[in-house]
Amino acid sequence: MRILYEDNHIIVVYKSSGEIVQGDKTGDLTLADMVKQYIKVKYAKPGDVFLGVVHRLDRPVAGLVVFARTSKALARLNEMFRKGEVHKTYWAITIQRPQADEGTIEGWITRNEKLNKSFHHIREVADSKRAVLNYQFLASSDRYHLLKVNLLTGRHHQIRCQLAAIGCPIKGDLKYGAPRSNPDGSISLLARRIEFVHPVSKVPIDIVAPLPDDRLWREIAKNAK
Repeated sequence: MRILYEDNHIIVVYKSSGEIVQGDKTGDLTLADMVKQYIKVKYAKPGDVFLGVVHRLDRPVAGLVVFARTSKALARLNEMFRKGEVHKTYWAITIQRPQADEGTIEGWITRNEKLNKSFHHIREVADSKRAVLNYQFLASSDRYHLLKVNLLTGRHHQIRCQLAAIGCPIKGDLKYGAPRSNPDGSISLLARRIEFVHPVSKVPIDIVAPLPDDRLWREIAKNAK
């Protein structure tokens, strides 16, 4: 766990692929638990430490996660996320290069909870939610392609599902059409940047995540425009 920003109200950490933000059926140690322990030790906090989970990243995804350290910050961040006032940028390494170097993917997503998978539809269907993202091609390696993605809506597996829908599955993402997994079980999707106005101090916050410690990420990022 790497702390990239902290103050009295919020803390932003880098989540490695494989870590979970909140508890699930595996019972594995969570990122929230690790952050609570860090706060408890650093500030010698007695009793339980308050930590509000504002948003999540899928387990195989790496990148930035924001937590609230106070109830005031939690309530305000939840409202900011709801209104789309928190801007998140992702980097994705894909198997194929999209036909257009930049564009918008718009459609409707349904979620199958039993399969833990989302499905993209070009028109509204029963139990679907509108899903929109913008993407921009950044670079290529000899075999893979780097895209920048900005989410305009936040749906379950939205980036994974919608990039696969245009024939560009994310490297390592077997669930959405990649031909093979990554050796470490990750998928090549990174929550790269987060921008928002601090919920209490009103100071602009702009944080960029480091690249995963991986040769392909370093190689392809060198070629980014």
